[in-house]
Amino acid sequence: MEDIEVPSFFLCPISLQIMKDPVIVPTGITYDRESIEKWMFSSKNDTCPVTKQLISGCEVTPNHTLRRLIQSWCTLNASYGVERIPTPRPPISKAQVAKLLNDAKSPEQQVTCLRKLRSFANENETNKRCMEAAGAVEFLVSMLNNFHSLSFEVTSDDGFEISRPSDEALSILYGLQISESGLKNLVMGRNGEFIETLTKVMQGGNYESRAYAVFLLKSMLEVADTLKLISLKHELFDEIVQVLRDQISHQASKATLQLLISLCPWGRNRIKAIEAKAVPVLIDLLLDSPERRTCEMVLMVLDLLCQCAEGRAELLGHGAGLAIVSKKILRVSQMASERAVRIILSISKYSITTSVLQEMLQIGIVAKLCLVLQVDCGSKIKDKAREVLKMQARVWKSSPCIPANLLSSYPE
Repeated sequence: MEDIEVPSFFLCPISLQIMKDPVIVPTGITYDRESIEKWMFSSKNDTCPVTKQLISGCEVTPNHTLRRLIQSWCTLNASYGVERIPTPRPPISKAQVAKLLNDAKSPEQQVTCLRKLRSFANENETNKRCMEAAGAVEFLVSMLNNFHSLSFEVTSDDGFEISRPSDEALSILYGLQISESGLKNLVMGRNGEFIETLTKVMQGGNYESRAYAVFLLKSMLEVADTLKLISLKHELFDEIVQVLRDQISHQASKATLQLLISLCPWGRNRIKAIEAKAVPVLIDLLLDSPERRTCEMVLMVLDLLCQCAEGRAELLGHGAGLAIVSKKILRVSQMASERAVRIILSISKYSITTSVLQEMLQIGIVAKLCLVLQVDCGSKIKDKAREVLKMQARVWKSSPCIPANLLSSYPE
């Protein structure tokens, strides 16, 4: 293959690989279907990569002539190890999907429908957009809304794979990568019924379904308005925190932390998260996780929760709370250091007591803050560390707990 010169017009302008399914966009440029669909749908670009003209929402046209030329060239060069590209299956039509959904009346027909929908969705992005336009999202949501009633098991054709239709529906729904308008419809639909459904899935589903519920909920709430975000129920926060506590998967934990980061800037949600016992779960996660990004996100959530008295009380009430927060200063990243110092500043401003002041000395927080002033770690972190040290100088400055080499940097 290395010795063969591939005609340049066989290569996709985006991936520079031989095209397997060449299609033409309205600007007249030919791309490989998979590459241009990924460009438009997954990466959310709305211009032609070559001409930069607008192609948002465009229909692509198969370039049959070029595909046949590529197939002929592959056949001619088969002796050099070039494999002939198969003739691609044409994308499904909206009418095909609509008929499939309309015929799915009985449980058996619904199972057949789910298998076909998964097959369609796995083929290409065009099928996913067609499925959404034809009402597949509404069909899948209806199956999920009957989460508990659809509890019968389904065995695959080979007799091995067993799952509930609702689990399958959720997996397909997440895999569709629903458009922003579609996600907004899910958020606003019938008094938040679908969010309640996802809450039930997180409460009673298997590990995989609980993870998919978190992923889908994260996508939905990213496009939700503020009023919807602050009206979420306590039960949802209970299940979000439980998913984090159970450590279903690394991806699910990261998505759950991102959810909390997006929800907790609002005071009402902070209280709901705190009442769901998020703080001790986050501290335990911080104790166990060496991964940089996870530590950063945990500290971001703790910083948000410590902006209210209840959150600070939970942190101080945990035996390892202050110690693990201070341990992450100058050990993980600049972002983690800043968040950790912000947490300590919040406690120093609003929740300080004699016992807390002594604990900060004993576990080395004061020495760590003095060290922050001596190293290159960013002006924001230094300013906050300096503020804490000045605030408590009367108690700390003359303490023998501070090493002499660090005491010299104690701010006046």
